Formats: sequence, structure tokens, C-alpha cells
Amino acid sequence: MKLLLISNSTNAGEEYLRYPMPQIEQFLQGVREIVFVPYAAVTFSYAAYEKKVQDRLGEIGIRVKSVHRAKDPVKMIREAEAICVGGGNTFALTKKMQEQGLMKAILKKIKAGTPYVGWSAGSNVSCPTICTTNDMPIVEPESFRAIGAIPFQINPHYLDANPEGHAGETREQRILEYIEANPRRWVVGLREGCMLHYENEQLQLIGPRPMRIFRKGQPIREVVAGDDLSFLFNK
Repeated sequence: MKLLLISNSTNAGEEYLRYPMPQIEQFLQGVREIVFVPYAAVTFSYAAYEKKVQDRLGEIGIRVKSVHRAKDPVKMIREAEAICVGGGNTFALTKKMQEQGLMKAILKKIKAGTPYVGWSAGSNVSCPTICTTNDMPIVEPESFRAIGAIPFQINPHYLDANPEGHAGETREQRILEYIEANPRRWVVGLREGCMLHYENEQLQLIGPRPMRIFRKGQPIREVVAGDDLSFLFNK
């Protein structure tokens, strides 16, 4: 498998997809065309999302083809040179992917070695479920099941702080609830500006911030770029 799972598309004050572009370019070296899944878009059109991604990936000579234009989206996935799933609302993304049968089709392609790039919601759907998304369930998918390319859960945009004056649960507390209900599942809190790269059976953290690790019965810990992450594939 070849996966590039990015926490967020855009750092504050930067252009869209600017910070991860060096890693995306290296990851997609030799790729001329990528199939894009835009279904996390809610307040803007799929065509506008396709153009937004094309404008950026065009800088490195990659053509973007969106599945929303295909008469047979599964066929487009089957023939894809590489696959990209963008961020937005994870529930809207999951519902549409399930309706079109894209989850299984993408998993099959990933297992065959097709490169997969996702950010935010696109990283969430690479997990076994979407249960560690931060998004509001604005629509109801068939289930919470996702692609399942990796055996652990990602919480993208992971935040440590609780805003002043906010009396609700922190991100840490929400994840602790999840592992209480799902004691056999690892959860990683992927902070902004960071990503996970999986290739040649090696998982690597890329970025300037540590990644937070949660598992029921174990102390919360943090790992940094260069640390061994192979334990995340252990059940």
C-alpha cells in the first residue's frame, strides 16, 4: 500500500494545499492523472472543488478527474492511476461513497498498490470507521464503516487546548470516550501541519508537531517524526 494521510489541507495564513505540496509531489512522482473524490464538499459545488484541486496539482503536472463526472464512478476508480479524497464533511463524503460503492473499490485499488492521498475527511475515510471525525452528522450514511485501509483511527486537526470560556469536552476527552467504547482500537491525534506516510510496510510521521496516541488501558503518549509506529498495526 501507498498512503499519504494529511491532517489538514491548509495552514493558517497559507494558500490552499501549499504546505503539503512537497510531500504530495514526491509521493505522486511519475503520476500523470489522479482520480479525485469531491463528495465532502457541501457549501460549494463538486466542480468548484475539482478546479481548486486541479489548480494546485496542475503545478506539478498532474491532471485531476473527478468521479462526480463519471457515468460509472467505480469503473473510474478501477482504472485510476492514483486516488485523491478531499476534506470537508466526513458524513456527506461517506454517504455518497457508500451509495456509489466506492469504499470497496478504493480498498481493492489501495491493496493493489495504487497511491492514495487524503486530507482531513479524506484521511478519516481511510480508517476502519469515521467515528473519530470532528464533523457534524449533517446527513446519515448507511453505516460508519469506511475504507479500512489502515487498522487504526485518525483524528485529524487534533487540538490540545480547550477555548477560554468553553465548558464542553476537550478533544482528548472525546477520544477517551471512543476508546472506552472501542477498547481494541488505536486512535492517533494528528495535529495540523502533519501527515502520515505509509509505503513499503513502513509508517512514518511527517511534520513539526508530535502525534498523540490513545488506547484503552495504556497511558496517552506522544510520538515524533522518526519514531517507530509499527505498533499501530498490532491488534
